[in-house]
Amino acid sequence: MIVPDGKRRRTHVFRIVLSYSRKAYSEATFRQTTEDFIRCLENAFWSFGGVPQTLVIDNLRAAVKQADWFDPELVPKLEAFCAHYGVAVLPTRPYMPRHKGKVERAVAYVQENALKGHTFESLEAQNQHLAAWERTVADTRIHGTTRRQVDKVFDEERGALCPLPRERFPFFHEAQRIVSRDGHVEVAKAYYSVPTEYLGRTVWTRWDARLVRVFNQRFEEIAVHVRHEQGRFSTHAQHIAREKINGIERGATYLLSKVSIIGAHTRAWAEAMLVARGIEGTRVLWGLLSLTQKHPSESLEKACEIALSQGAFRLRAIRHLVERPGSKQEPLPFLQEHAIIRPLDDYARVVAAALERQGAPKEGFLRHGSGVQCIGNEERPGHASDQGARASLTRPRSDYPSSGCTSAEPDSVWPDSSNVRSSSTPLQQEPETDE
Repeated sequence: MIVPDGKRRRTHVFRIVLSYSRKAYSEATFRQTTEDFIRCLENAFWSFGGVPQTLVIDNLRAAVKQADWFDPELVPKLEAFCAHYGVAVLPTRPYMPRHKGKVERAVAYVQENALKGHTFESLEAQNQHLAAWERTVADTRIHGTTRRQVDKVFDEERGALCPLPRERFPFFHEAQRIVSRDGHVEVAKAYYSVPTEYLGRTVWTRWDARLVRVFNQRFEEIAVHVRHEQGRFSTHAQHIAREKINGIERGATYLLSKVSIIGAHTRAWAEAMLVARGIEGTRVLWGLLSLTQKHPSESLEKACEIALSQGAFRLRAIRHLVERPGSKQEPLPFLQEHAIIRPLDDYARVVAAALERQGAPKEGFLRHGSGVQCIGNEERPGHASDQGARASLTRPRSDYPSSGCTSAEPDSVWPDSSNVRSSSTPLQQEPETDE
């Protein structure tokens, strides 16, 4: 074939021959791939109008994966094709051309009679020439073995062929792939998940325009995906290991089951929070579970109970309650005795004296070292009875626990805060005289 740019391109001819009538079909291809071989077989069946029960083929690499006279291994795609059309394939013994002698000479017949001395501009033109040659030359000839016209004998054989299926074989591409460590295989630059037990193993992938199927080495289907465009990932949930699934990805139901372990109040708060905040509450549940790493369940239960009663559905409110639990703090023990604390009896006398003064007229205080009582800036002689009472109250106790501390003056503490006097030493009571 001479292409438009003037270069010559070699073509390959596929030929199939029916054993009884020698009716044949020929088709030219550029390559000898599995797809080309299957497409030529299918075109031949539809050209014959039926399917033979047995197909004897050569051990070409496009059809036979492992040659073996007793138990050959076919390419998986060819096996699927045979299952679709209901035909059995029997490869010949390697290096034994007489096992398919009826077709060996037929190939040479096409080369010498149909194609010799011809050039074509395209593959379609060459196939049209071969189809016309089959009808006008090959089918009308008297075959040298049968001594009968091929077309006439084929009329007898046509009824022995099996019927064609309702539709053609769903053509697909096929290749082996190694499952990557993320659990996906690459097909046409898109990525599809497989079960976790196949990580690092080799699998078969089969894809067409709609679906991608994955098979193991026993050719058992392990995954089916819808075909995606390049760069997309298709991941089934059952193909992800449980330890690889994030809590947020498992959904709110899973997180609520974890929250229920903390307690009933926490579960009630979580459910109310989800109703109030919707889908964004899923992250809040995850944050609530993270608080169990720092705080005990009792603290979270109390915090959620308080937050639920107040209608607070923010996680920061729970954090504040568990970190600063005002109602949960233990009260400090009240010290009855201490080195710097005066006995309570002293304070009782101070309070009693203050209450007694509240009922008496307002008086001043005694100036230190004199018997004069001062009210504001005025001075007047003090009363002996008042001075004796004050002296008994201001005199420090002999059993005061700390000798380094001075006693406070009960007499200097007035109910009226404007007349408060403090002193570092107790007042000395003047002896009473008649002067």
